[in-house]
Amino acid sequence: MRLKTLLTCAITSAALAFGGLAQAKEVKIALVVKALGIGFFEAANNGAQEAAKELGDVQVIYTGPTSTTAEGQIEVINSLIAQRVDAIAVSANDTDALVPILKKAQQRGIKVISWDSGVAKDGRQIHLNPSSNQLIGEMNDKLAVEAIKASGAADGEVAILSATPTSTNQNIWIDEMKKASAQYPAMKIVTTVYGDDLADKSYRETVGLLKTYPELKAIVAPTSVGIVAAAQAVQDQGKVGKVYVTGLGLPSELAGHVEAGAVKSFAIWNPIDLGYAATMIAYNLVEGKATDKEVGMGRLGMAKLDADGNAAMGDPFVYDASNVGKFAKIF
Repeated sequence: MRLKTLLTCAITSAALAFGGLAQAKEVKIALVVKALGIGFFEAANNGAQEAAKELGDVQVIYTGPTSTTAEGQIEVINSLIAQRVDAIAVSANDTDALVPILKKAQQRGIKVISWDSGVAKDGRQIHLNPSSNQLIGEMNDKLAVEAIKASGAADGEVAILSATPTSTNQNIWIDEMKKASAQYPAMKIVTTVYGDDLADKSYRETVGLLKTYPELKAIVAPTSVGIVAAAQAVQDQGKVGKVYVTGLGLPSELAGHVEAGAVKSFAIWNPIDLGYAATMIAYNLVEGKATDKEVGMGRLGMAKLDADGNAAMGDPFVYDASNVGKFAKIF
């Protein structure tokens, strides 16, 4: 009887231990960004880590290439497949080039979403837009018109400083800007240049714009790297008050440029929330808690999905001298 009791206790203890190990298994979610060292994505990682802490059984692997190339991301994703992560959430450097490697990931049972900058439908299950593409495009137009007025002109020339020619989100927003531009006759878009999300190249491109277009009134940079570089170039070239920089950027990186007068206003969604939402969506996919109509984003509510699996987190928010200092302390 004593031996039977001991065996029963041993089996029960082993079962409990095994169950505890099973429950302790972490869900590994890789947050793949366009490139490491960019403030916007570091803020997104803060949100992703917040989601992981809230969920309790999630490990977020924050990773990306050292430069904004599709080749670099493909190399990173190959490594993640080898590590057998449960989900990949990627902000893509190229909408099509990543599809084959992400299809391979899905074939291995890895859930794939894109966020911020999208991947073509075949390469992912869900894409999380930070906002409506149309609203972002129109917001950039409105900001450009405000910048023209701040320069003292009734109308004027506007140039666009983008990231890379293949950046999915940048191209979509620029297309939406051009579509909506008829509503804003005060602005004339004269050209688009590319800084490749590199500070030095974005700076040089801005200097080139200022020299090539002496009547330029505003530069719209829908990239957090480009907008900072452009603002610095405007200051260095003595164009403060004559040319204003606007677009999408981080309050912490632009507060000084708003104070200096190179930037009147700009917009951005909260990248902390974006990283948080992307992680929550990836987790719910892994756990089978998503439908073809909606998926949970934790404290941000439910994301509604269209027929192609696209969702939007929220509207862009405008920052200026009245509020940028407050938000600069946050991100």
